Amino acid sequence: MLTLSIDIGGSGIKGMVLDTDAKPVNERLRIETPKDADPEAVFTVIGELIAEQPPFDRVSVGFPGIVESGVTRSAPNLDGDWTNIPLAARISDSTGKPCRAINDADMQGYGAIEGAGVEMVLTLGTGMGAAIFTNGHLCPNLELGHHPFEKGLTYEERVGDAARRDAGNKKWSRRVLRVIDQVLPVWNPRVLYIGGGNTKKLTVDLPAGVRRVDNIAGILGGVRLWDDEEH
Repeated sequence: MLTLSIDIGGSGIKGMVLDTDAKPVNERLRIETPKDADPEAVFTVIGELIAEQPPFDRVSVGFPGIVESGVTRSAPNLDGDWTNIPLAARISDSTGKPCRAINDADMQGYGAIEGAGVEMVLTLGTGMGAAIFTNGHLCPNLELGHHPFEKGLTYEERVGDAARRDAGNKKWSRRVLRVIDQVLPVWNPRVLYIGGGNTKKLTVDLPAGVRRVDNIAGILGGVRLWDDEEH
């Protein structure tokens, strides 16, 4: 069973085919997210990406916003109206293969977790994503990034990519530590995983019980998504 795993991000759309053990069958392909990232523009890029892939049996998609039963409800870091877009159904129709679509932080979590106890994921990229799992099962669409954090601003406004560029990596990294300090005593995860493209920009040591994960987890999680029958 081969899975085409697609990660839709604010700056790039990535795809790779994986085997049943989440081992890559081909090189990861990345195409820039269109500047006007409305649904039709993004579907065009997804079509280009799919056309370059080897054969596959099913598709998993991570999307930067709320997704319910394969239908998008929001996309704060993409352009256009993403309300009620049947993302999974459209990709399934175009490929002739079954497709599941979930929030991108949720899919990255599937690529990182061990499946024991409460595990939490924070992703640092264009925005800030969050996911939480209990014994390997996902509680979907935890949009923690849009919750108030400090100085009247949300988590995403303080540690998203725009904030990092404005503050510089050292100051931004200290903010990330404050995010961690805020999150841990509220959610009490056994492990907190820090992922996303900006993880490599961190200049601080992470506390005990907090682990960095490679950004490729956002692709690898596409296989485990099919193992969790609740989704």
